[in-house]
This record gives sequence, structure tokens and C-alpha cells, in this order.
Amino acid sequence: MIVKTKKYQLPTGTYIKMGLATVLKEQWWVILIALAICCGYFWIASIWWIIGALIAYGLYVLFWAIQFTGVTQMEQNKVIFEKLAYEIDSRQILMKINTKQGMPVQWNMIKRAELKKDAFVLYMSKAQFIHLPFRIFNSDNDRKFLETILKRKELMK
Repeated sequence: MIVKTKKYQLPTGTYIKMGLATVLKEQWWVILIALAICCGYFWIASIWWIIGALIAYGLYVLFWAIQFTGVTQMEQNKVIFEKLAYEIDSRQILMKINTKQGMPVQWNMIKRAELKKDAFVLYMSKAQFIHLPFRIFNSDNDRKFLETILKRKELMK
């Protein structure tokens, strides 16, 4: 069985938010470093420890926000933000620009998958993921079939 979806264009704002949230979740330990810097206040009582830690963490978040914003501006990544239709089966995900142009994504390239309240998110790396909102599926059976594939491939728990 092949699941064919409607065309969907990933908004750049959604990409930036989701990418930033993913990185901050994966690298949660960075906030511990900022808190450790704040603890310098107990060694030498100065508000600058706290201000410095907040500035450092703010710059860290800004760095990643700039990285994800930059990805949306790069010419080689423009394809990701075009209207794409997807054909999904147990062998691969075919991202189609039109009937003649497409790019296959093998299942072994997908590291993990998440089921959000309104979409499937298939992660290939920190900055690369496929966002499949439920509204692009033609039926509930198509959604359930994709969920079955993800569970069978042990990408989703």
C-alpha cells in the first residue's frame, strides 16, 4: 500500500520553532551550565554572575535561532520549503515536487519519529526533519498506515 498525500509547504516559521525546540530539548544540560555560573554568586556576591549567565544562555539560544533561520535562506535548502506531495510506503518516503521530480528518503535515514497532536515529525538530524500534518492525509486509514509503519520500523514508541 502507498499513502499519497496532498501538497504541503512547510512554513519557515514552523521550521525555525520546531528546530529550536528540538535542539533545546536535546541539549537541556546547557541550562545546568548557566545555573552553575549563577552559583558563582555564592562564592563572590555579585549580580554579574547572574547577568553573565543569562547573557551567555541568551547568546546560545540566539546562535541556534540564527542557524535555523540561515537554513531557510540557503539556496540548496529551498526545495524543503516548496509545496511537496509525499508518497509513503514501507520502503521509502518519496518527496515529490511534481509528477516528474522527486527525492526518495529511505527509512534508514530517519533517526526517530514523534506523534504530535496534529502531525507526524520524522527526524533525520537536528536540523533536518519531515513535518507531516494530519490535514495532508486523504483519510484516517492513511494516517494509521503511516503510524503502523513507524512502529514496525521502531522509529516511534
